[in-house]
Amino acid sequence: MAHSLSLPSTGLLQLGFIPRTLISHKKSGTFFARSSTGLTIRAVQENEGPRRLVDIIRIVPEISRNYFRSPSRRALFGGISLLGGFYVAQTISLSFGALGVNDVIAAVVCVLLTEYVTKFYYSRPKVTFPIALLNNFKMGFTYGLFIDAFKLAS
Repeated sequence: MAHSLSLPSTGLLQLGFIPRTLISHKKSGTFFARSSTGLTIRAVQENEGPRRLVDIIRIVPEISRNYFRSPSRRALFGGISLLGGFYVAQTISLSFGALGVNDVIAAVVCVLLTEYVTKFYYSRPKVTFPIALLNNFKMGFTYGLFIDAFKLAS
């Protein structure tokens, strides 16, 4: 048995979600949609209404600064960064170690990456939170490579 769905049966006509009239004000760029039940839907095209994507992108740094003011959140993301570096080191070691191809090149890239991050971290007069996260990632990466070397030595 087939069921049909119509607008009167869903109640959309009674709730006023289908606009009947469109009224436009040319000066302000505001459009009003009125239904038979009196529900008004307003769309604004200037700064007085909903935010644009550019406005949202501009406030993201302030939101993230406010989010990371809590010491518990800083510790949490520091730990996630440390474990992320450990995971990447284990993945690189497993990938290149299993294939046996380009081991030397992978080792050189790992050492250069670690040294560059160390130089970048210690050359800064003030350490910001993203730079500290990068250093935590480097520490986890180095720790992961050491652990993998101990696994191979035994």
